[in-house]
Amino acid sequence: MLLSITINNYTLVETLEIEFCGGTTAITGETGAGKSLILDALSMALGDRADTSTIRQGKDRTQITARFDISTIHKAKQWLEAQDFIDDEQCILRRIYTTEGRSRGYINGQPCTMQQLQQLGDLLVDIHSQHEHQSLLRRNTHRTLLDEFNASSELASQVGQCFQDWHLASKKLHDLAERSEELSARRELLEFQVEELREFNLQPNYLQQLEQEQQNLANAEQIIQDSQQLLAISDQGETFNLRDGFNQSLSILSQLKHKPEALREAEQLFQSGLIQVDEAVRCIEQHIDRFEANPQRLQQIEDELGLIFQLARKHRVDSQQLEEKLNELDADLKQLTAGDQNLESLQQQVDKLANDYQKAATKLSLIRQQGATKMSAQINHQLQQLSMAGAEVVVQLTPLSADNLKSYGLEDIELVISTNPGQLHKPLAKVASGGELSRVSLAIQVVAAANSSIPTLVFDEVDVGIGGSTADIVGKLLKQLGCRGQVISVTHQPQVAAHAHQHYVVSKITDNSRAESTIVNLDQSQRIQELARMLGGAKVTQQTLSHASELLDLANTCH
Repeated sequence: MLLSITINNYTLVETLEIEFCGGTTAITGETGAGKSLILDALSMALGDRADTSTIRQGKDRTQITARFDISTIHKAKQWLEAQDFIDDEQCILRRIYTTEGRSRGYINGQPCTMQQLQQLGDLLVDIHSQHEHQSLLRRNTHRTLLDEFNASSELASQVGQCFQDWHLASKKLHDLAERSEELSARRELLEFQVEELREFNLQPNYLQQLEQEQQNLANAEQIIQDSQQLLAISDQGETFNLRDGFNQSLSILSQLKHKPEALREAEQLFQSGLIQVDEAVRCIEQHIDRFEANPQRLQQIEDELGLIFQLARKHRVDSQQLEEKLNELDADLKQLTAGDQNLESLQQQVDKLANDYQKAATKLSLIRQQGATKMSAQINHQLQQLSMAGAEVVVQLTPLSADNLKSYGLEDIELVISTNPGQLHKPLAKVASGGELSRVSLAIQVVAAANSSIPTLVFDEVDVGIGGSTADIVGKLLKQLGCRGQVISVTHQPQVAAHAHQHYVVSKITDNSRAESTIVNLDQSQRIQELARMLGGAKVTQQTLSHASELLDLANTCH
């Protein structure tokens, strides 16, 4: 709910603060410019395009602040939270623009864009004026009004969420399907590479053993020759060998009767050395018995190593890293194979989400069809009371094609009007005049108000071109709206102003140097004076005062 508007350095105003207390507020005055500045300033605070000509002469900037109570406006609080603005019980919108054309906006003291001001403003205030950009001319507003009338806004949100889920899954499926040929070729390559690598034992120890065996076989003749020579030196040499040398040394030492300690230690070492020589001889003999040159095995090993080294070059890794490469390729292959399963699974998911959307949208469509007839009838009933007897509003539902899914449902929704019997129904913007549009807007808001999510409605001269009993009906309807939310009405009809819960009068004071606009909240006696002026013009008589008092009393007793 709008609590206050503060205006600084705006056309006819140096500083002006207006406080509101809910219900229906009437704003009247002798000058249209003074009354319109309030609505224009509010529009600026809500992100409307800045008009530098409205900056007060002699000043370099204008500042407008609007303060709202949002404690019960859940959509506004959710928007503030989603946009990372400070969420409090009150929300302050501030707009500053300069003569140089610079413009800045703030929400709760934090800088914001004009678009963000507009988005938040749409949740807080709906301005119904004679301007072509008002919300009633937007189709999405018509859809919102119908869903609020049917109390199906939550279902409409569910349809929107189902659409988003389906849309995201469909896009993912489309992207995956487009890559299917590429993925298929990649999978075939991986299958070949994995199978090729699996033909070899790529364990690191095996490769080392293979290389060692290759080296042994490649030097087999030299190894056998050296082994025979070692055996001769150790045991089989005719002139000298290690075994005989150790035995001779031990024989000499054993014949000594008195051996010094050093020779006893030497004897022990020779005995130990003889044992080691015997062990070395056995190892050499076993090696000679088992080892032989094998050209076929050597060729086999060299061929296998050649293929392994070739694979390593092919995959641009060291031969010792081929096992790791195999594991990597195998993991990629499993992922791609799972991708085929994911494609099928994703298709099933898309089908399910489309079905969920269709069910929810069909349910919403049936509710809309039933509600459109009722809403049209109730709006037209209100138009009859607003001196638009020949006018007829129809909530028109146009089904969409089956392959044209939309986030808002299965049909386009638009309010169309025929202002005279026999005429075709056309969009509001192409048929209704400013005054007619304001009255149509009023009729719609009266019908939709019970479920409306926008707490503050502003009507600019909704009573233009009417008077008498019709004006009284307009006043009653505005009062009825004010009892459900907050209504601000700029009016020149005393019958309308009399029904307001509070009444402001705007006046302009002019002297030789400047003009100044002021706004005053009227008490009971002042309201009677203002109503009398509106009834009788510049000259207020006792009779007009009496008539004004009676008009106010009747309005206060009206239910």
